[in-house]
Amino acid sequence: MLSSTAVIRLVTPATLLFLCLGLVQTALPAVESPADGTADRAYQVQVLTRIARPVLQALAAGNLKTSIPDPDWSKKNKRTPYLVLEATGRMLSGIAPWLALGPDQTPEGALREEFAVLARKAVISITDPNSPDYANFTEGGQPLVDAAFLAYALLRAPKVLWEPLDATQKARVTEALILTRKIKPGRNNWLLFSAMVETALWTLTGDCLRAPIETAVKQHMEWYLGDGTYGDGPEFHWDYYNAYVIQPFLLETLACCKAKGDPLADLLPQVLRRAQRYAEIQERMISPEGTFPIIGRSSVYRFAAFHHLAYMSLNHQLPKSLAPGGVRSALTTVVRRMTETPGTFDDHGWLTDGAVGQQPSMRDGYNSVGSFYLCLDGLLALGLPANDPYWADPATPWTQQRIWSGNDVKNDHYLSTPHH
Repeated sequence: MLSSTAVIRLVTPATLLFLCLGLVQTALPAVESPADGTADRAYQVQVLTRIARPVLQALAAGNLKTSIPDPDWSKKNKRTPYLVLEATGRMLSGIAPWLALGPDQTPEGALREEFAVLARKAVISITDPNSPDYANFTEGGQPLVDAAFLAYALLRAPKVLWEPLDATQKARVTEALILTRKIKPGRNNWLLFSAMVETALWTLTGDCLRAPIETAVKQHMEWYLGDGTYGDGPEFHWDYYNAYVIQPFLLETLACCKAKGDPLADLLPQVLRRAQRYAEIQERMISPEGTFPIIGRSSVYRFAAFHHLAYMSLNHQLPKSLAPGGVRSALTTVVRRMTETPGTFDDHGWLTDGAVGQQPSMRDGYNSVGSFYLCLDGLLALGLPANDPYWADPATPWTQQRIWSGNDVKNDHYLSTPHH
């Protein structure tokens, strides 16, 4: 067995640089990581850039519509009109916190500068009616979903994705978001997509429709089921939509209400406590081996199943019961297992349909290739600087590792709060 000193020496600055630049495609074994999260961060940056780069480069060249795969199963389900906005909105939502850190003198900082330029081009391209990659914001219901993820990206990195735009470009982005008001959301998590669009407009322009925000918040308060979990509509679903959408979107919407002095913000402490309980549950879903139960719809979103846990980490809102170093270790292991499975990427670097590798039977009828890019929301904690405790703290075992190693772990307990 290698000593800790020898292990650390294996991870040279050059190796970390290659990882950041995406030139090393095979990851370092977990045992070769230094005690802090340096290698974990480098690995996650490698994953982020590997996944996002094909989308961004195609948008910069003005050929995403013609280069992103549109297989027969997608055409059969008539998903082609949604490809561009799905891939772009979801991809930007996931990488925006990382971009928001801005450039610096490190290799990673140089990467952020490169990707920030590409990301702005992406926002401009999909909202310019004269662009070959102008996205569909009106046809069908799906544009509301992915306009909301685009809106979330703007909120997560306004100094990178919004403020540098000129007046014409900002007007086009605003108009594109407003166009989705024509789409009536379903009585489920879709209410939060309308709320997110209005939240972004409110924050960025000062104008919005308040009714969709109020409806989404109040309806989800009624759909709260207990123990940190909301129903997706009146019926309970065993899936990860509390993580994909419900909890992060609800928290972000209420945070905007607080910033604006809106009375809906009075609900924020209660919603945050529920969110912290759900973060505890999410962390406990990760096995000692870095796997988790694949349950319910949209499993092909891969590690976006932990969007919520990553969101809580990014915002320093993890419950006291969770050590940042343990959460980081757990999420990195999940990402590693899901990303490195053969078949995850096609020969041109695009994501395939599956949760662990390529598994066509797991996709849903509403999926296109663009859908899969929601996985990047599982990497939100890259928006924390490298010296943040999340990355700087020593790696620690997460809950299931401790339990299955025979350690004495404090008993778990439900969140005993009233529903309303």
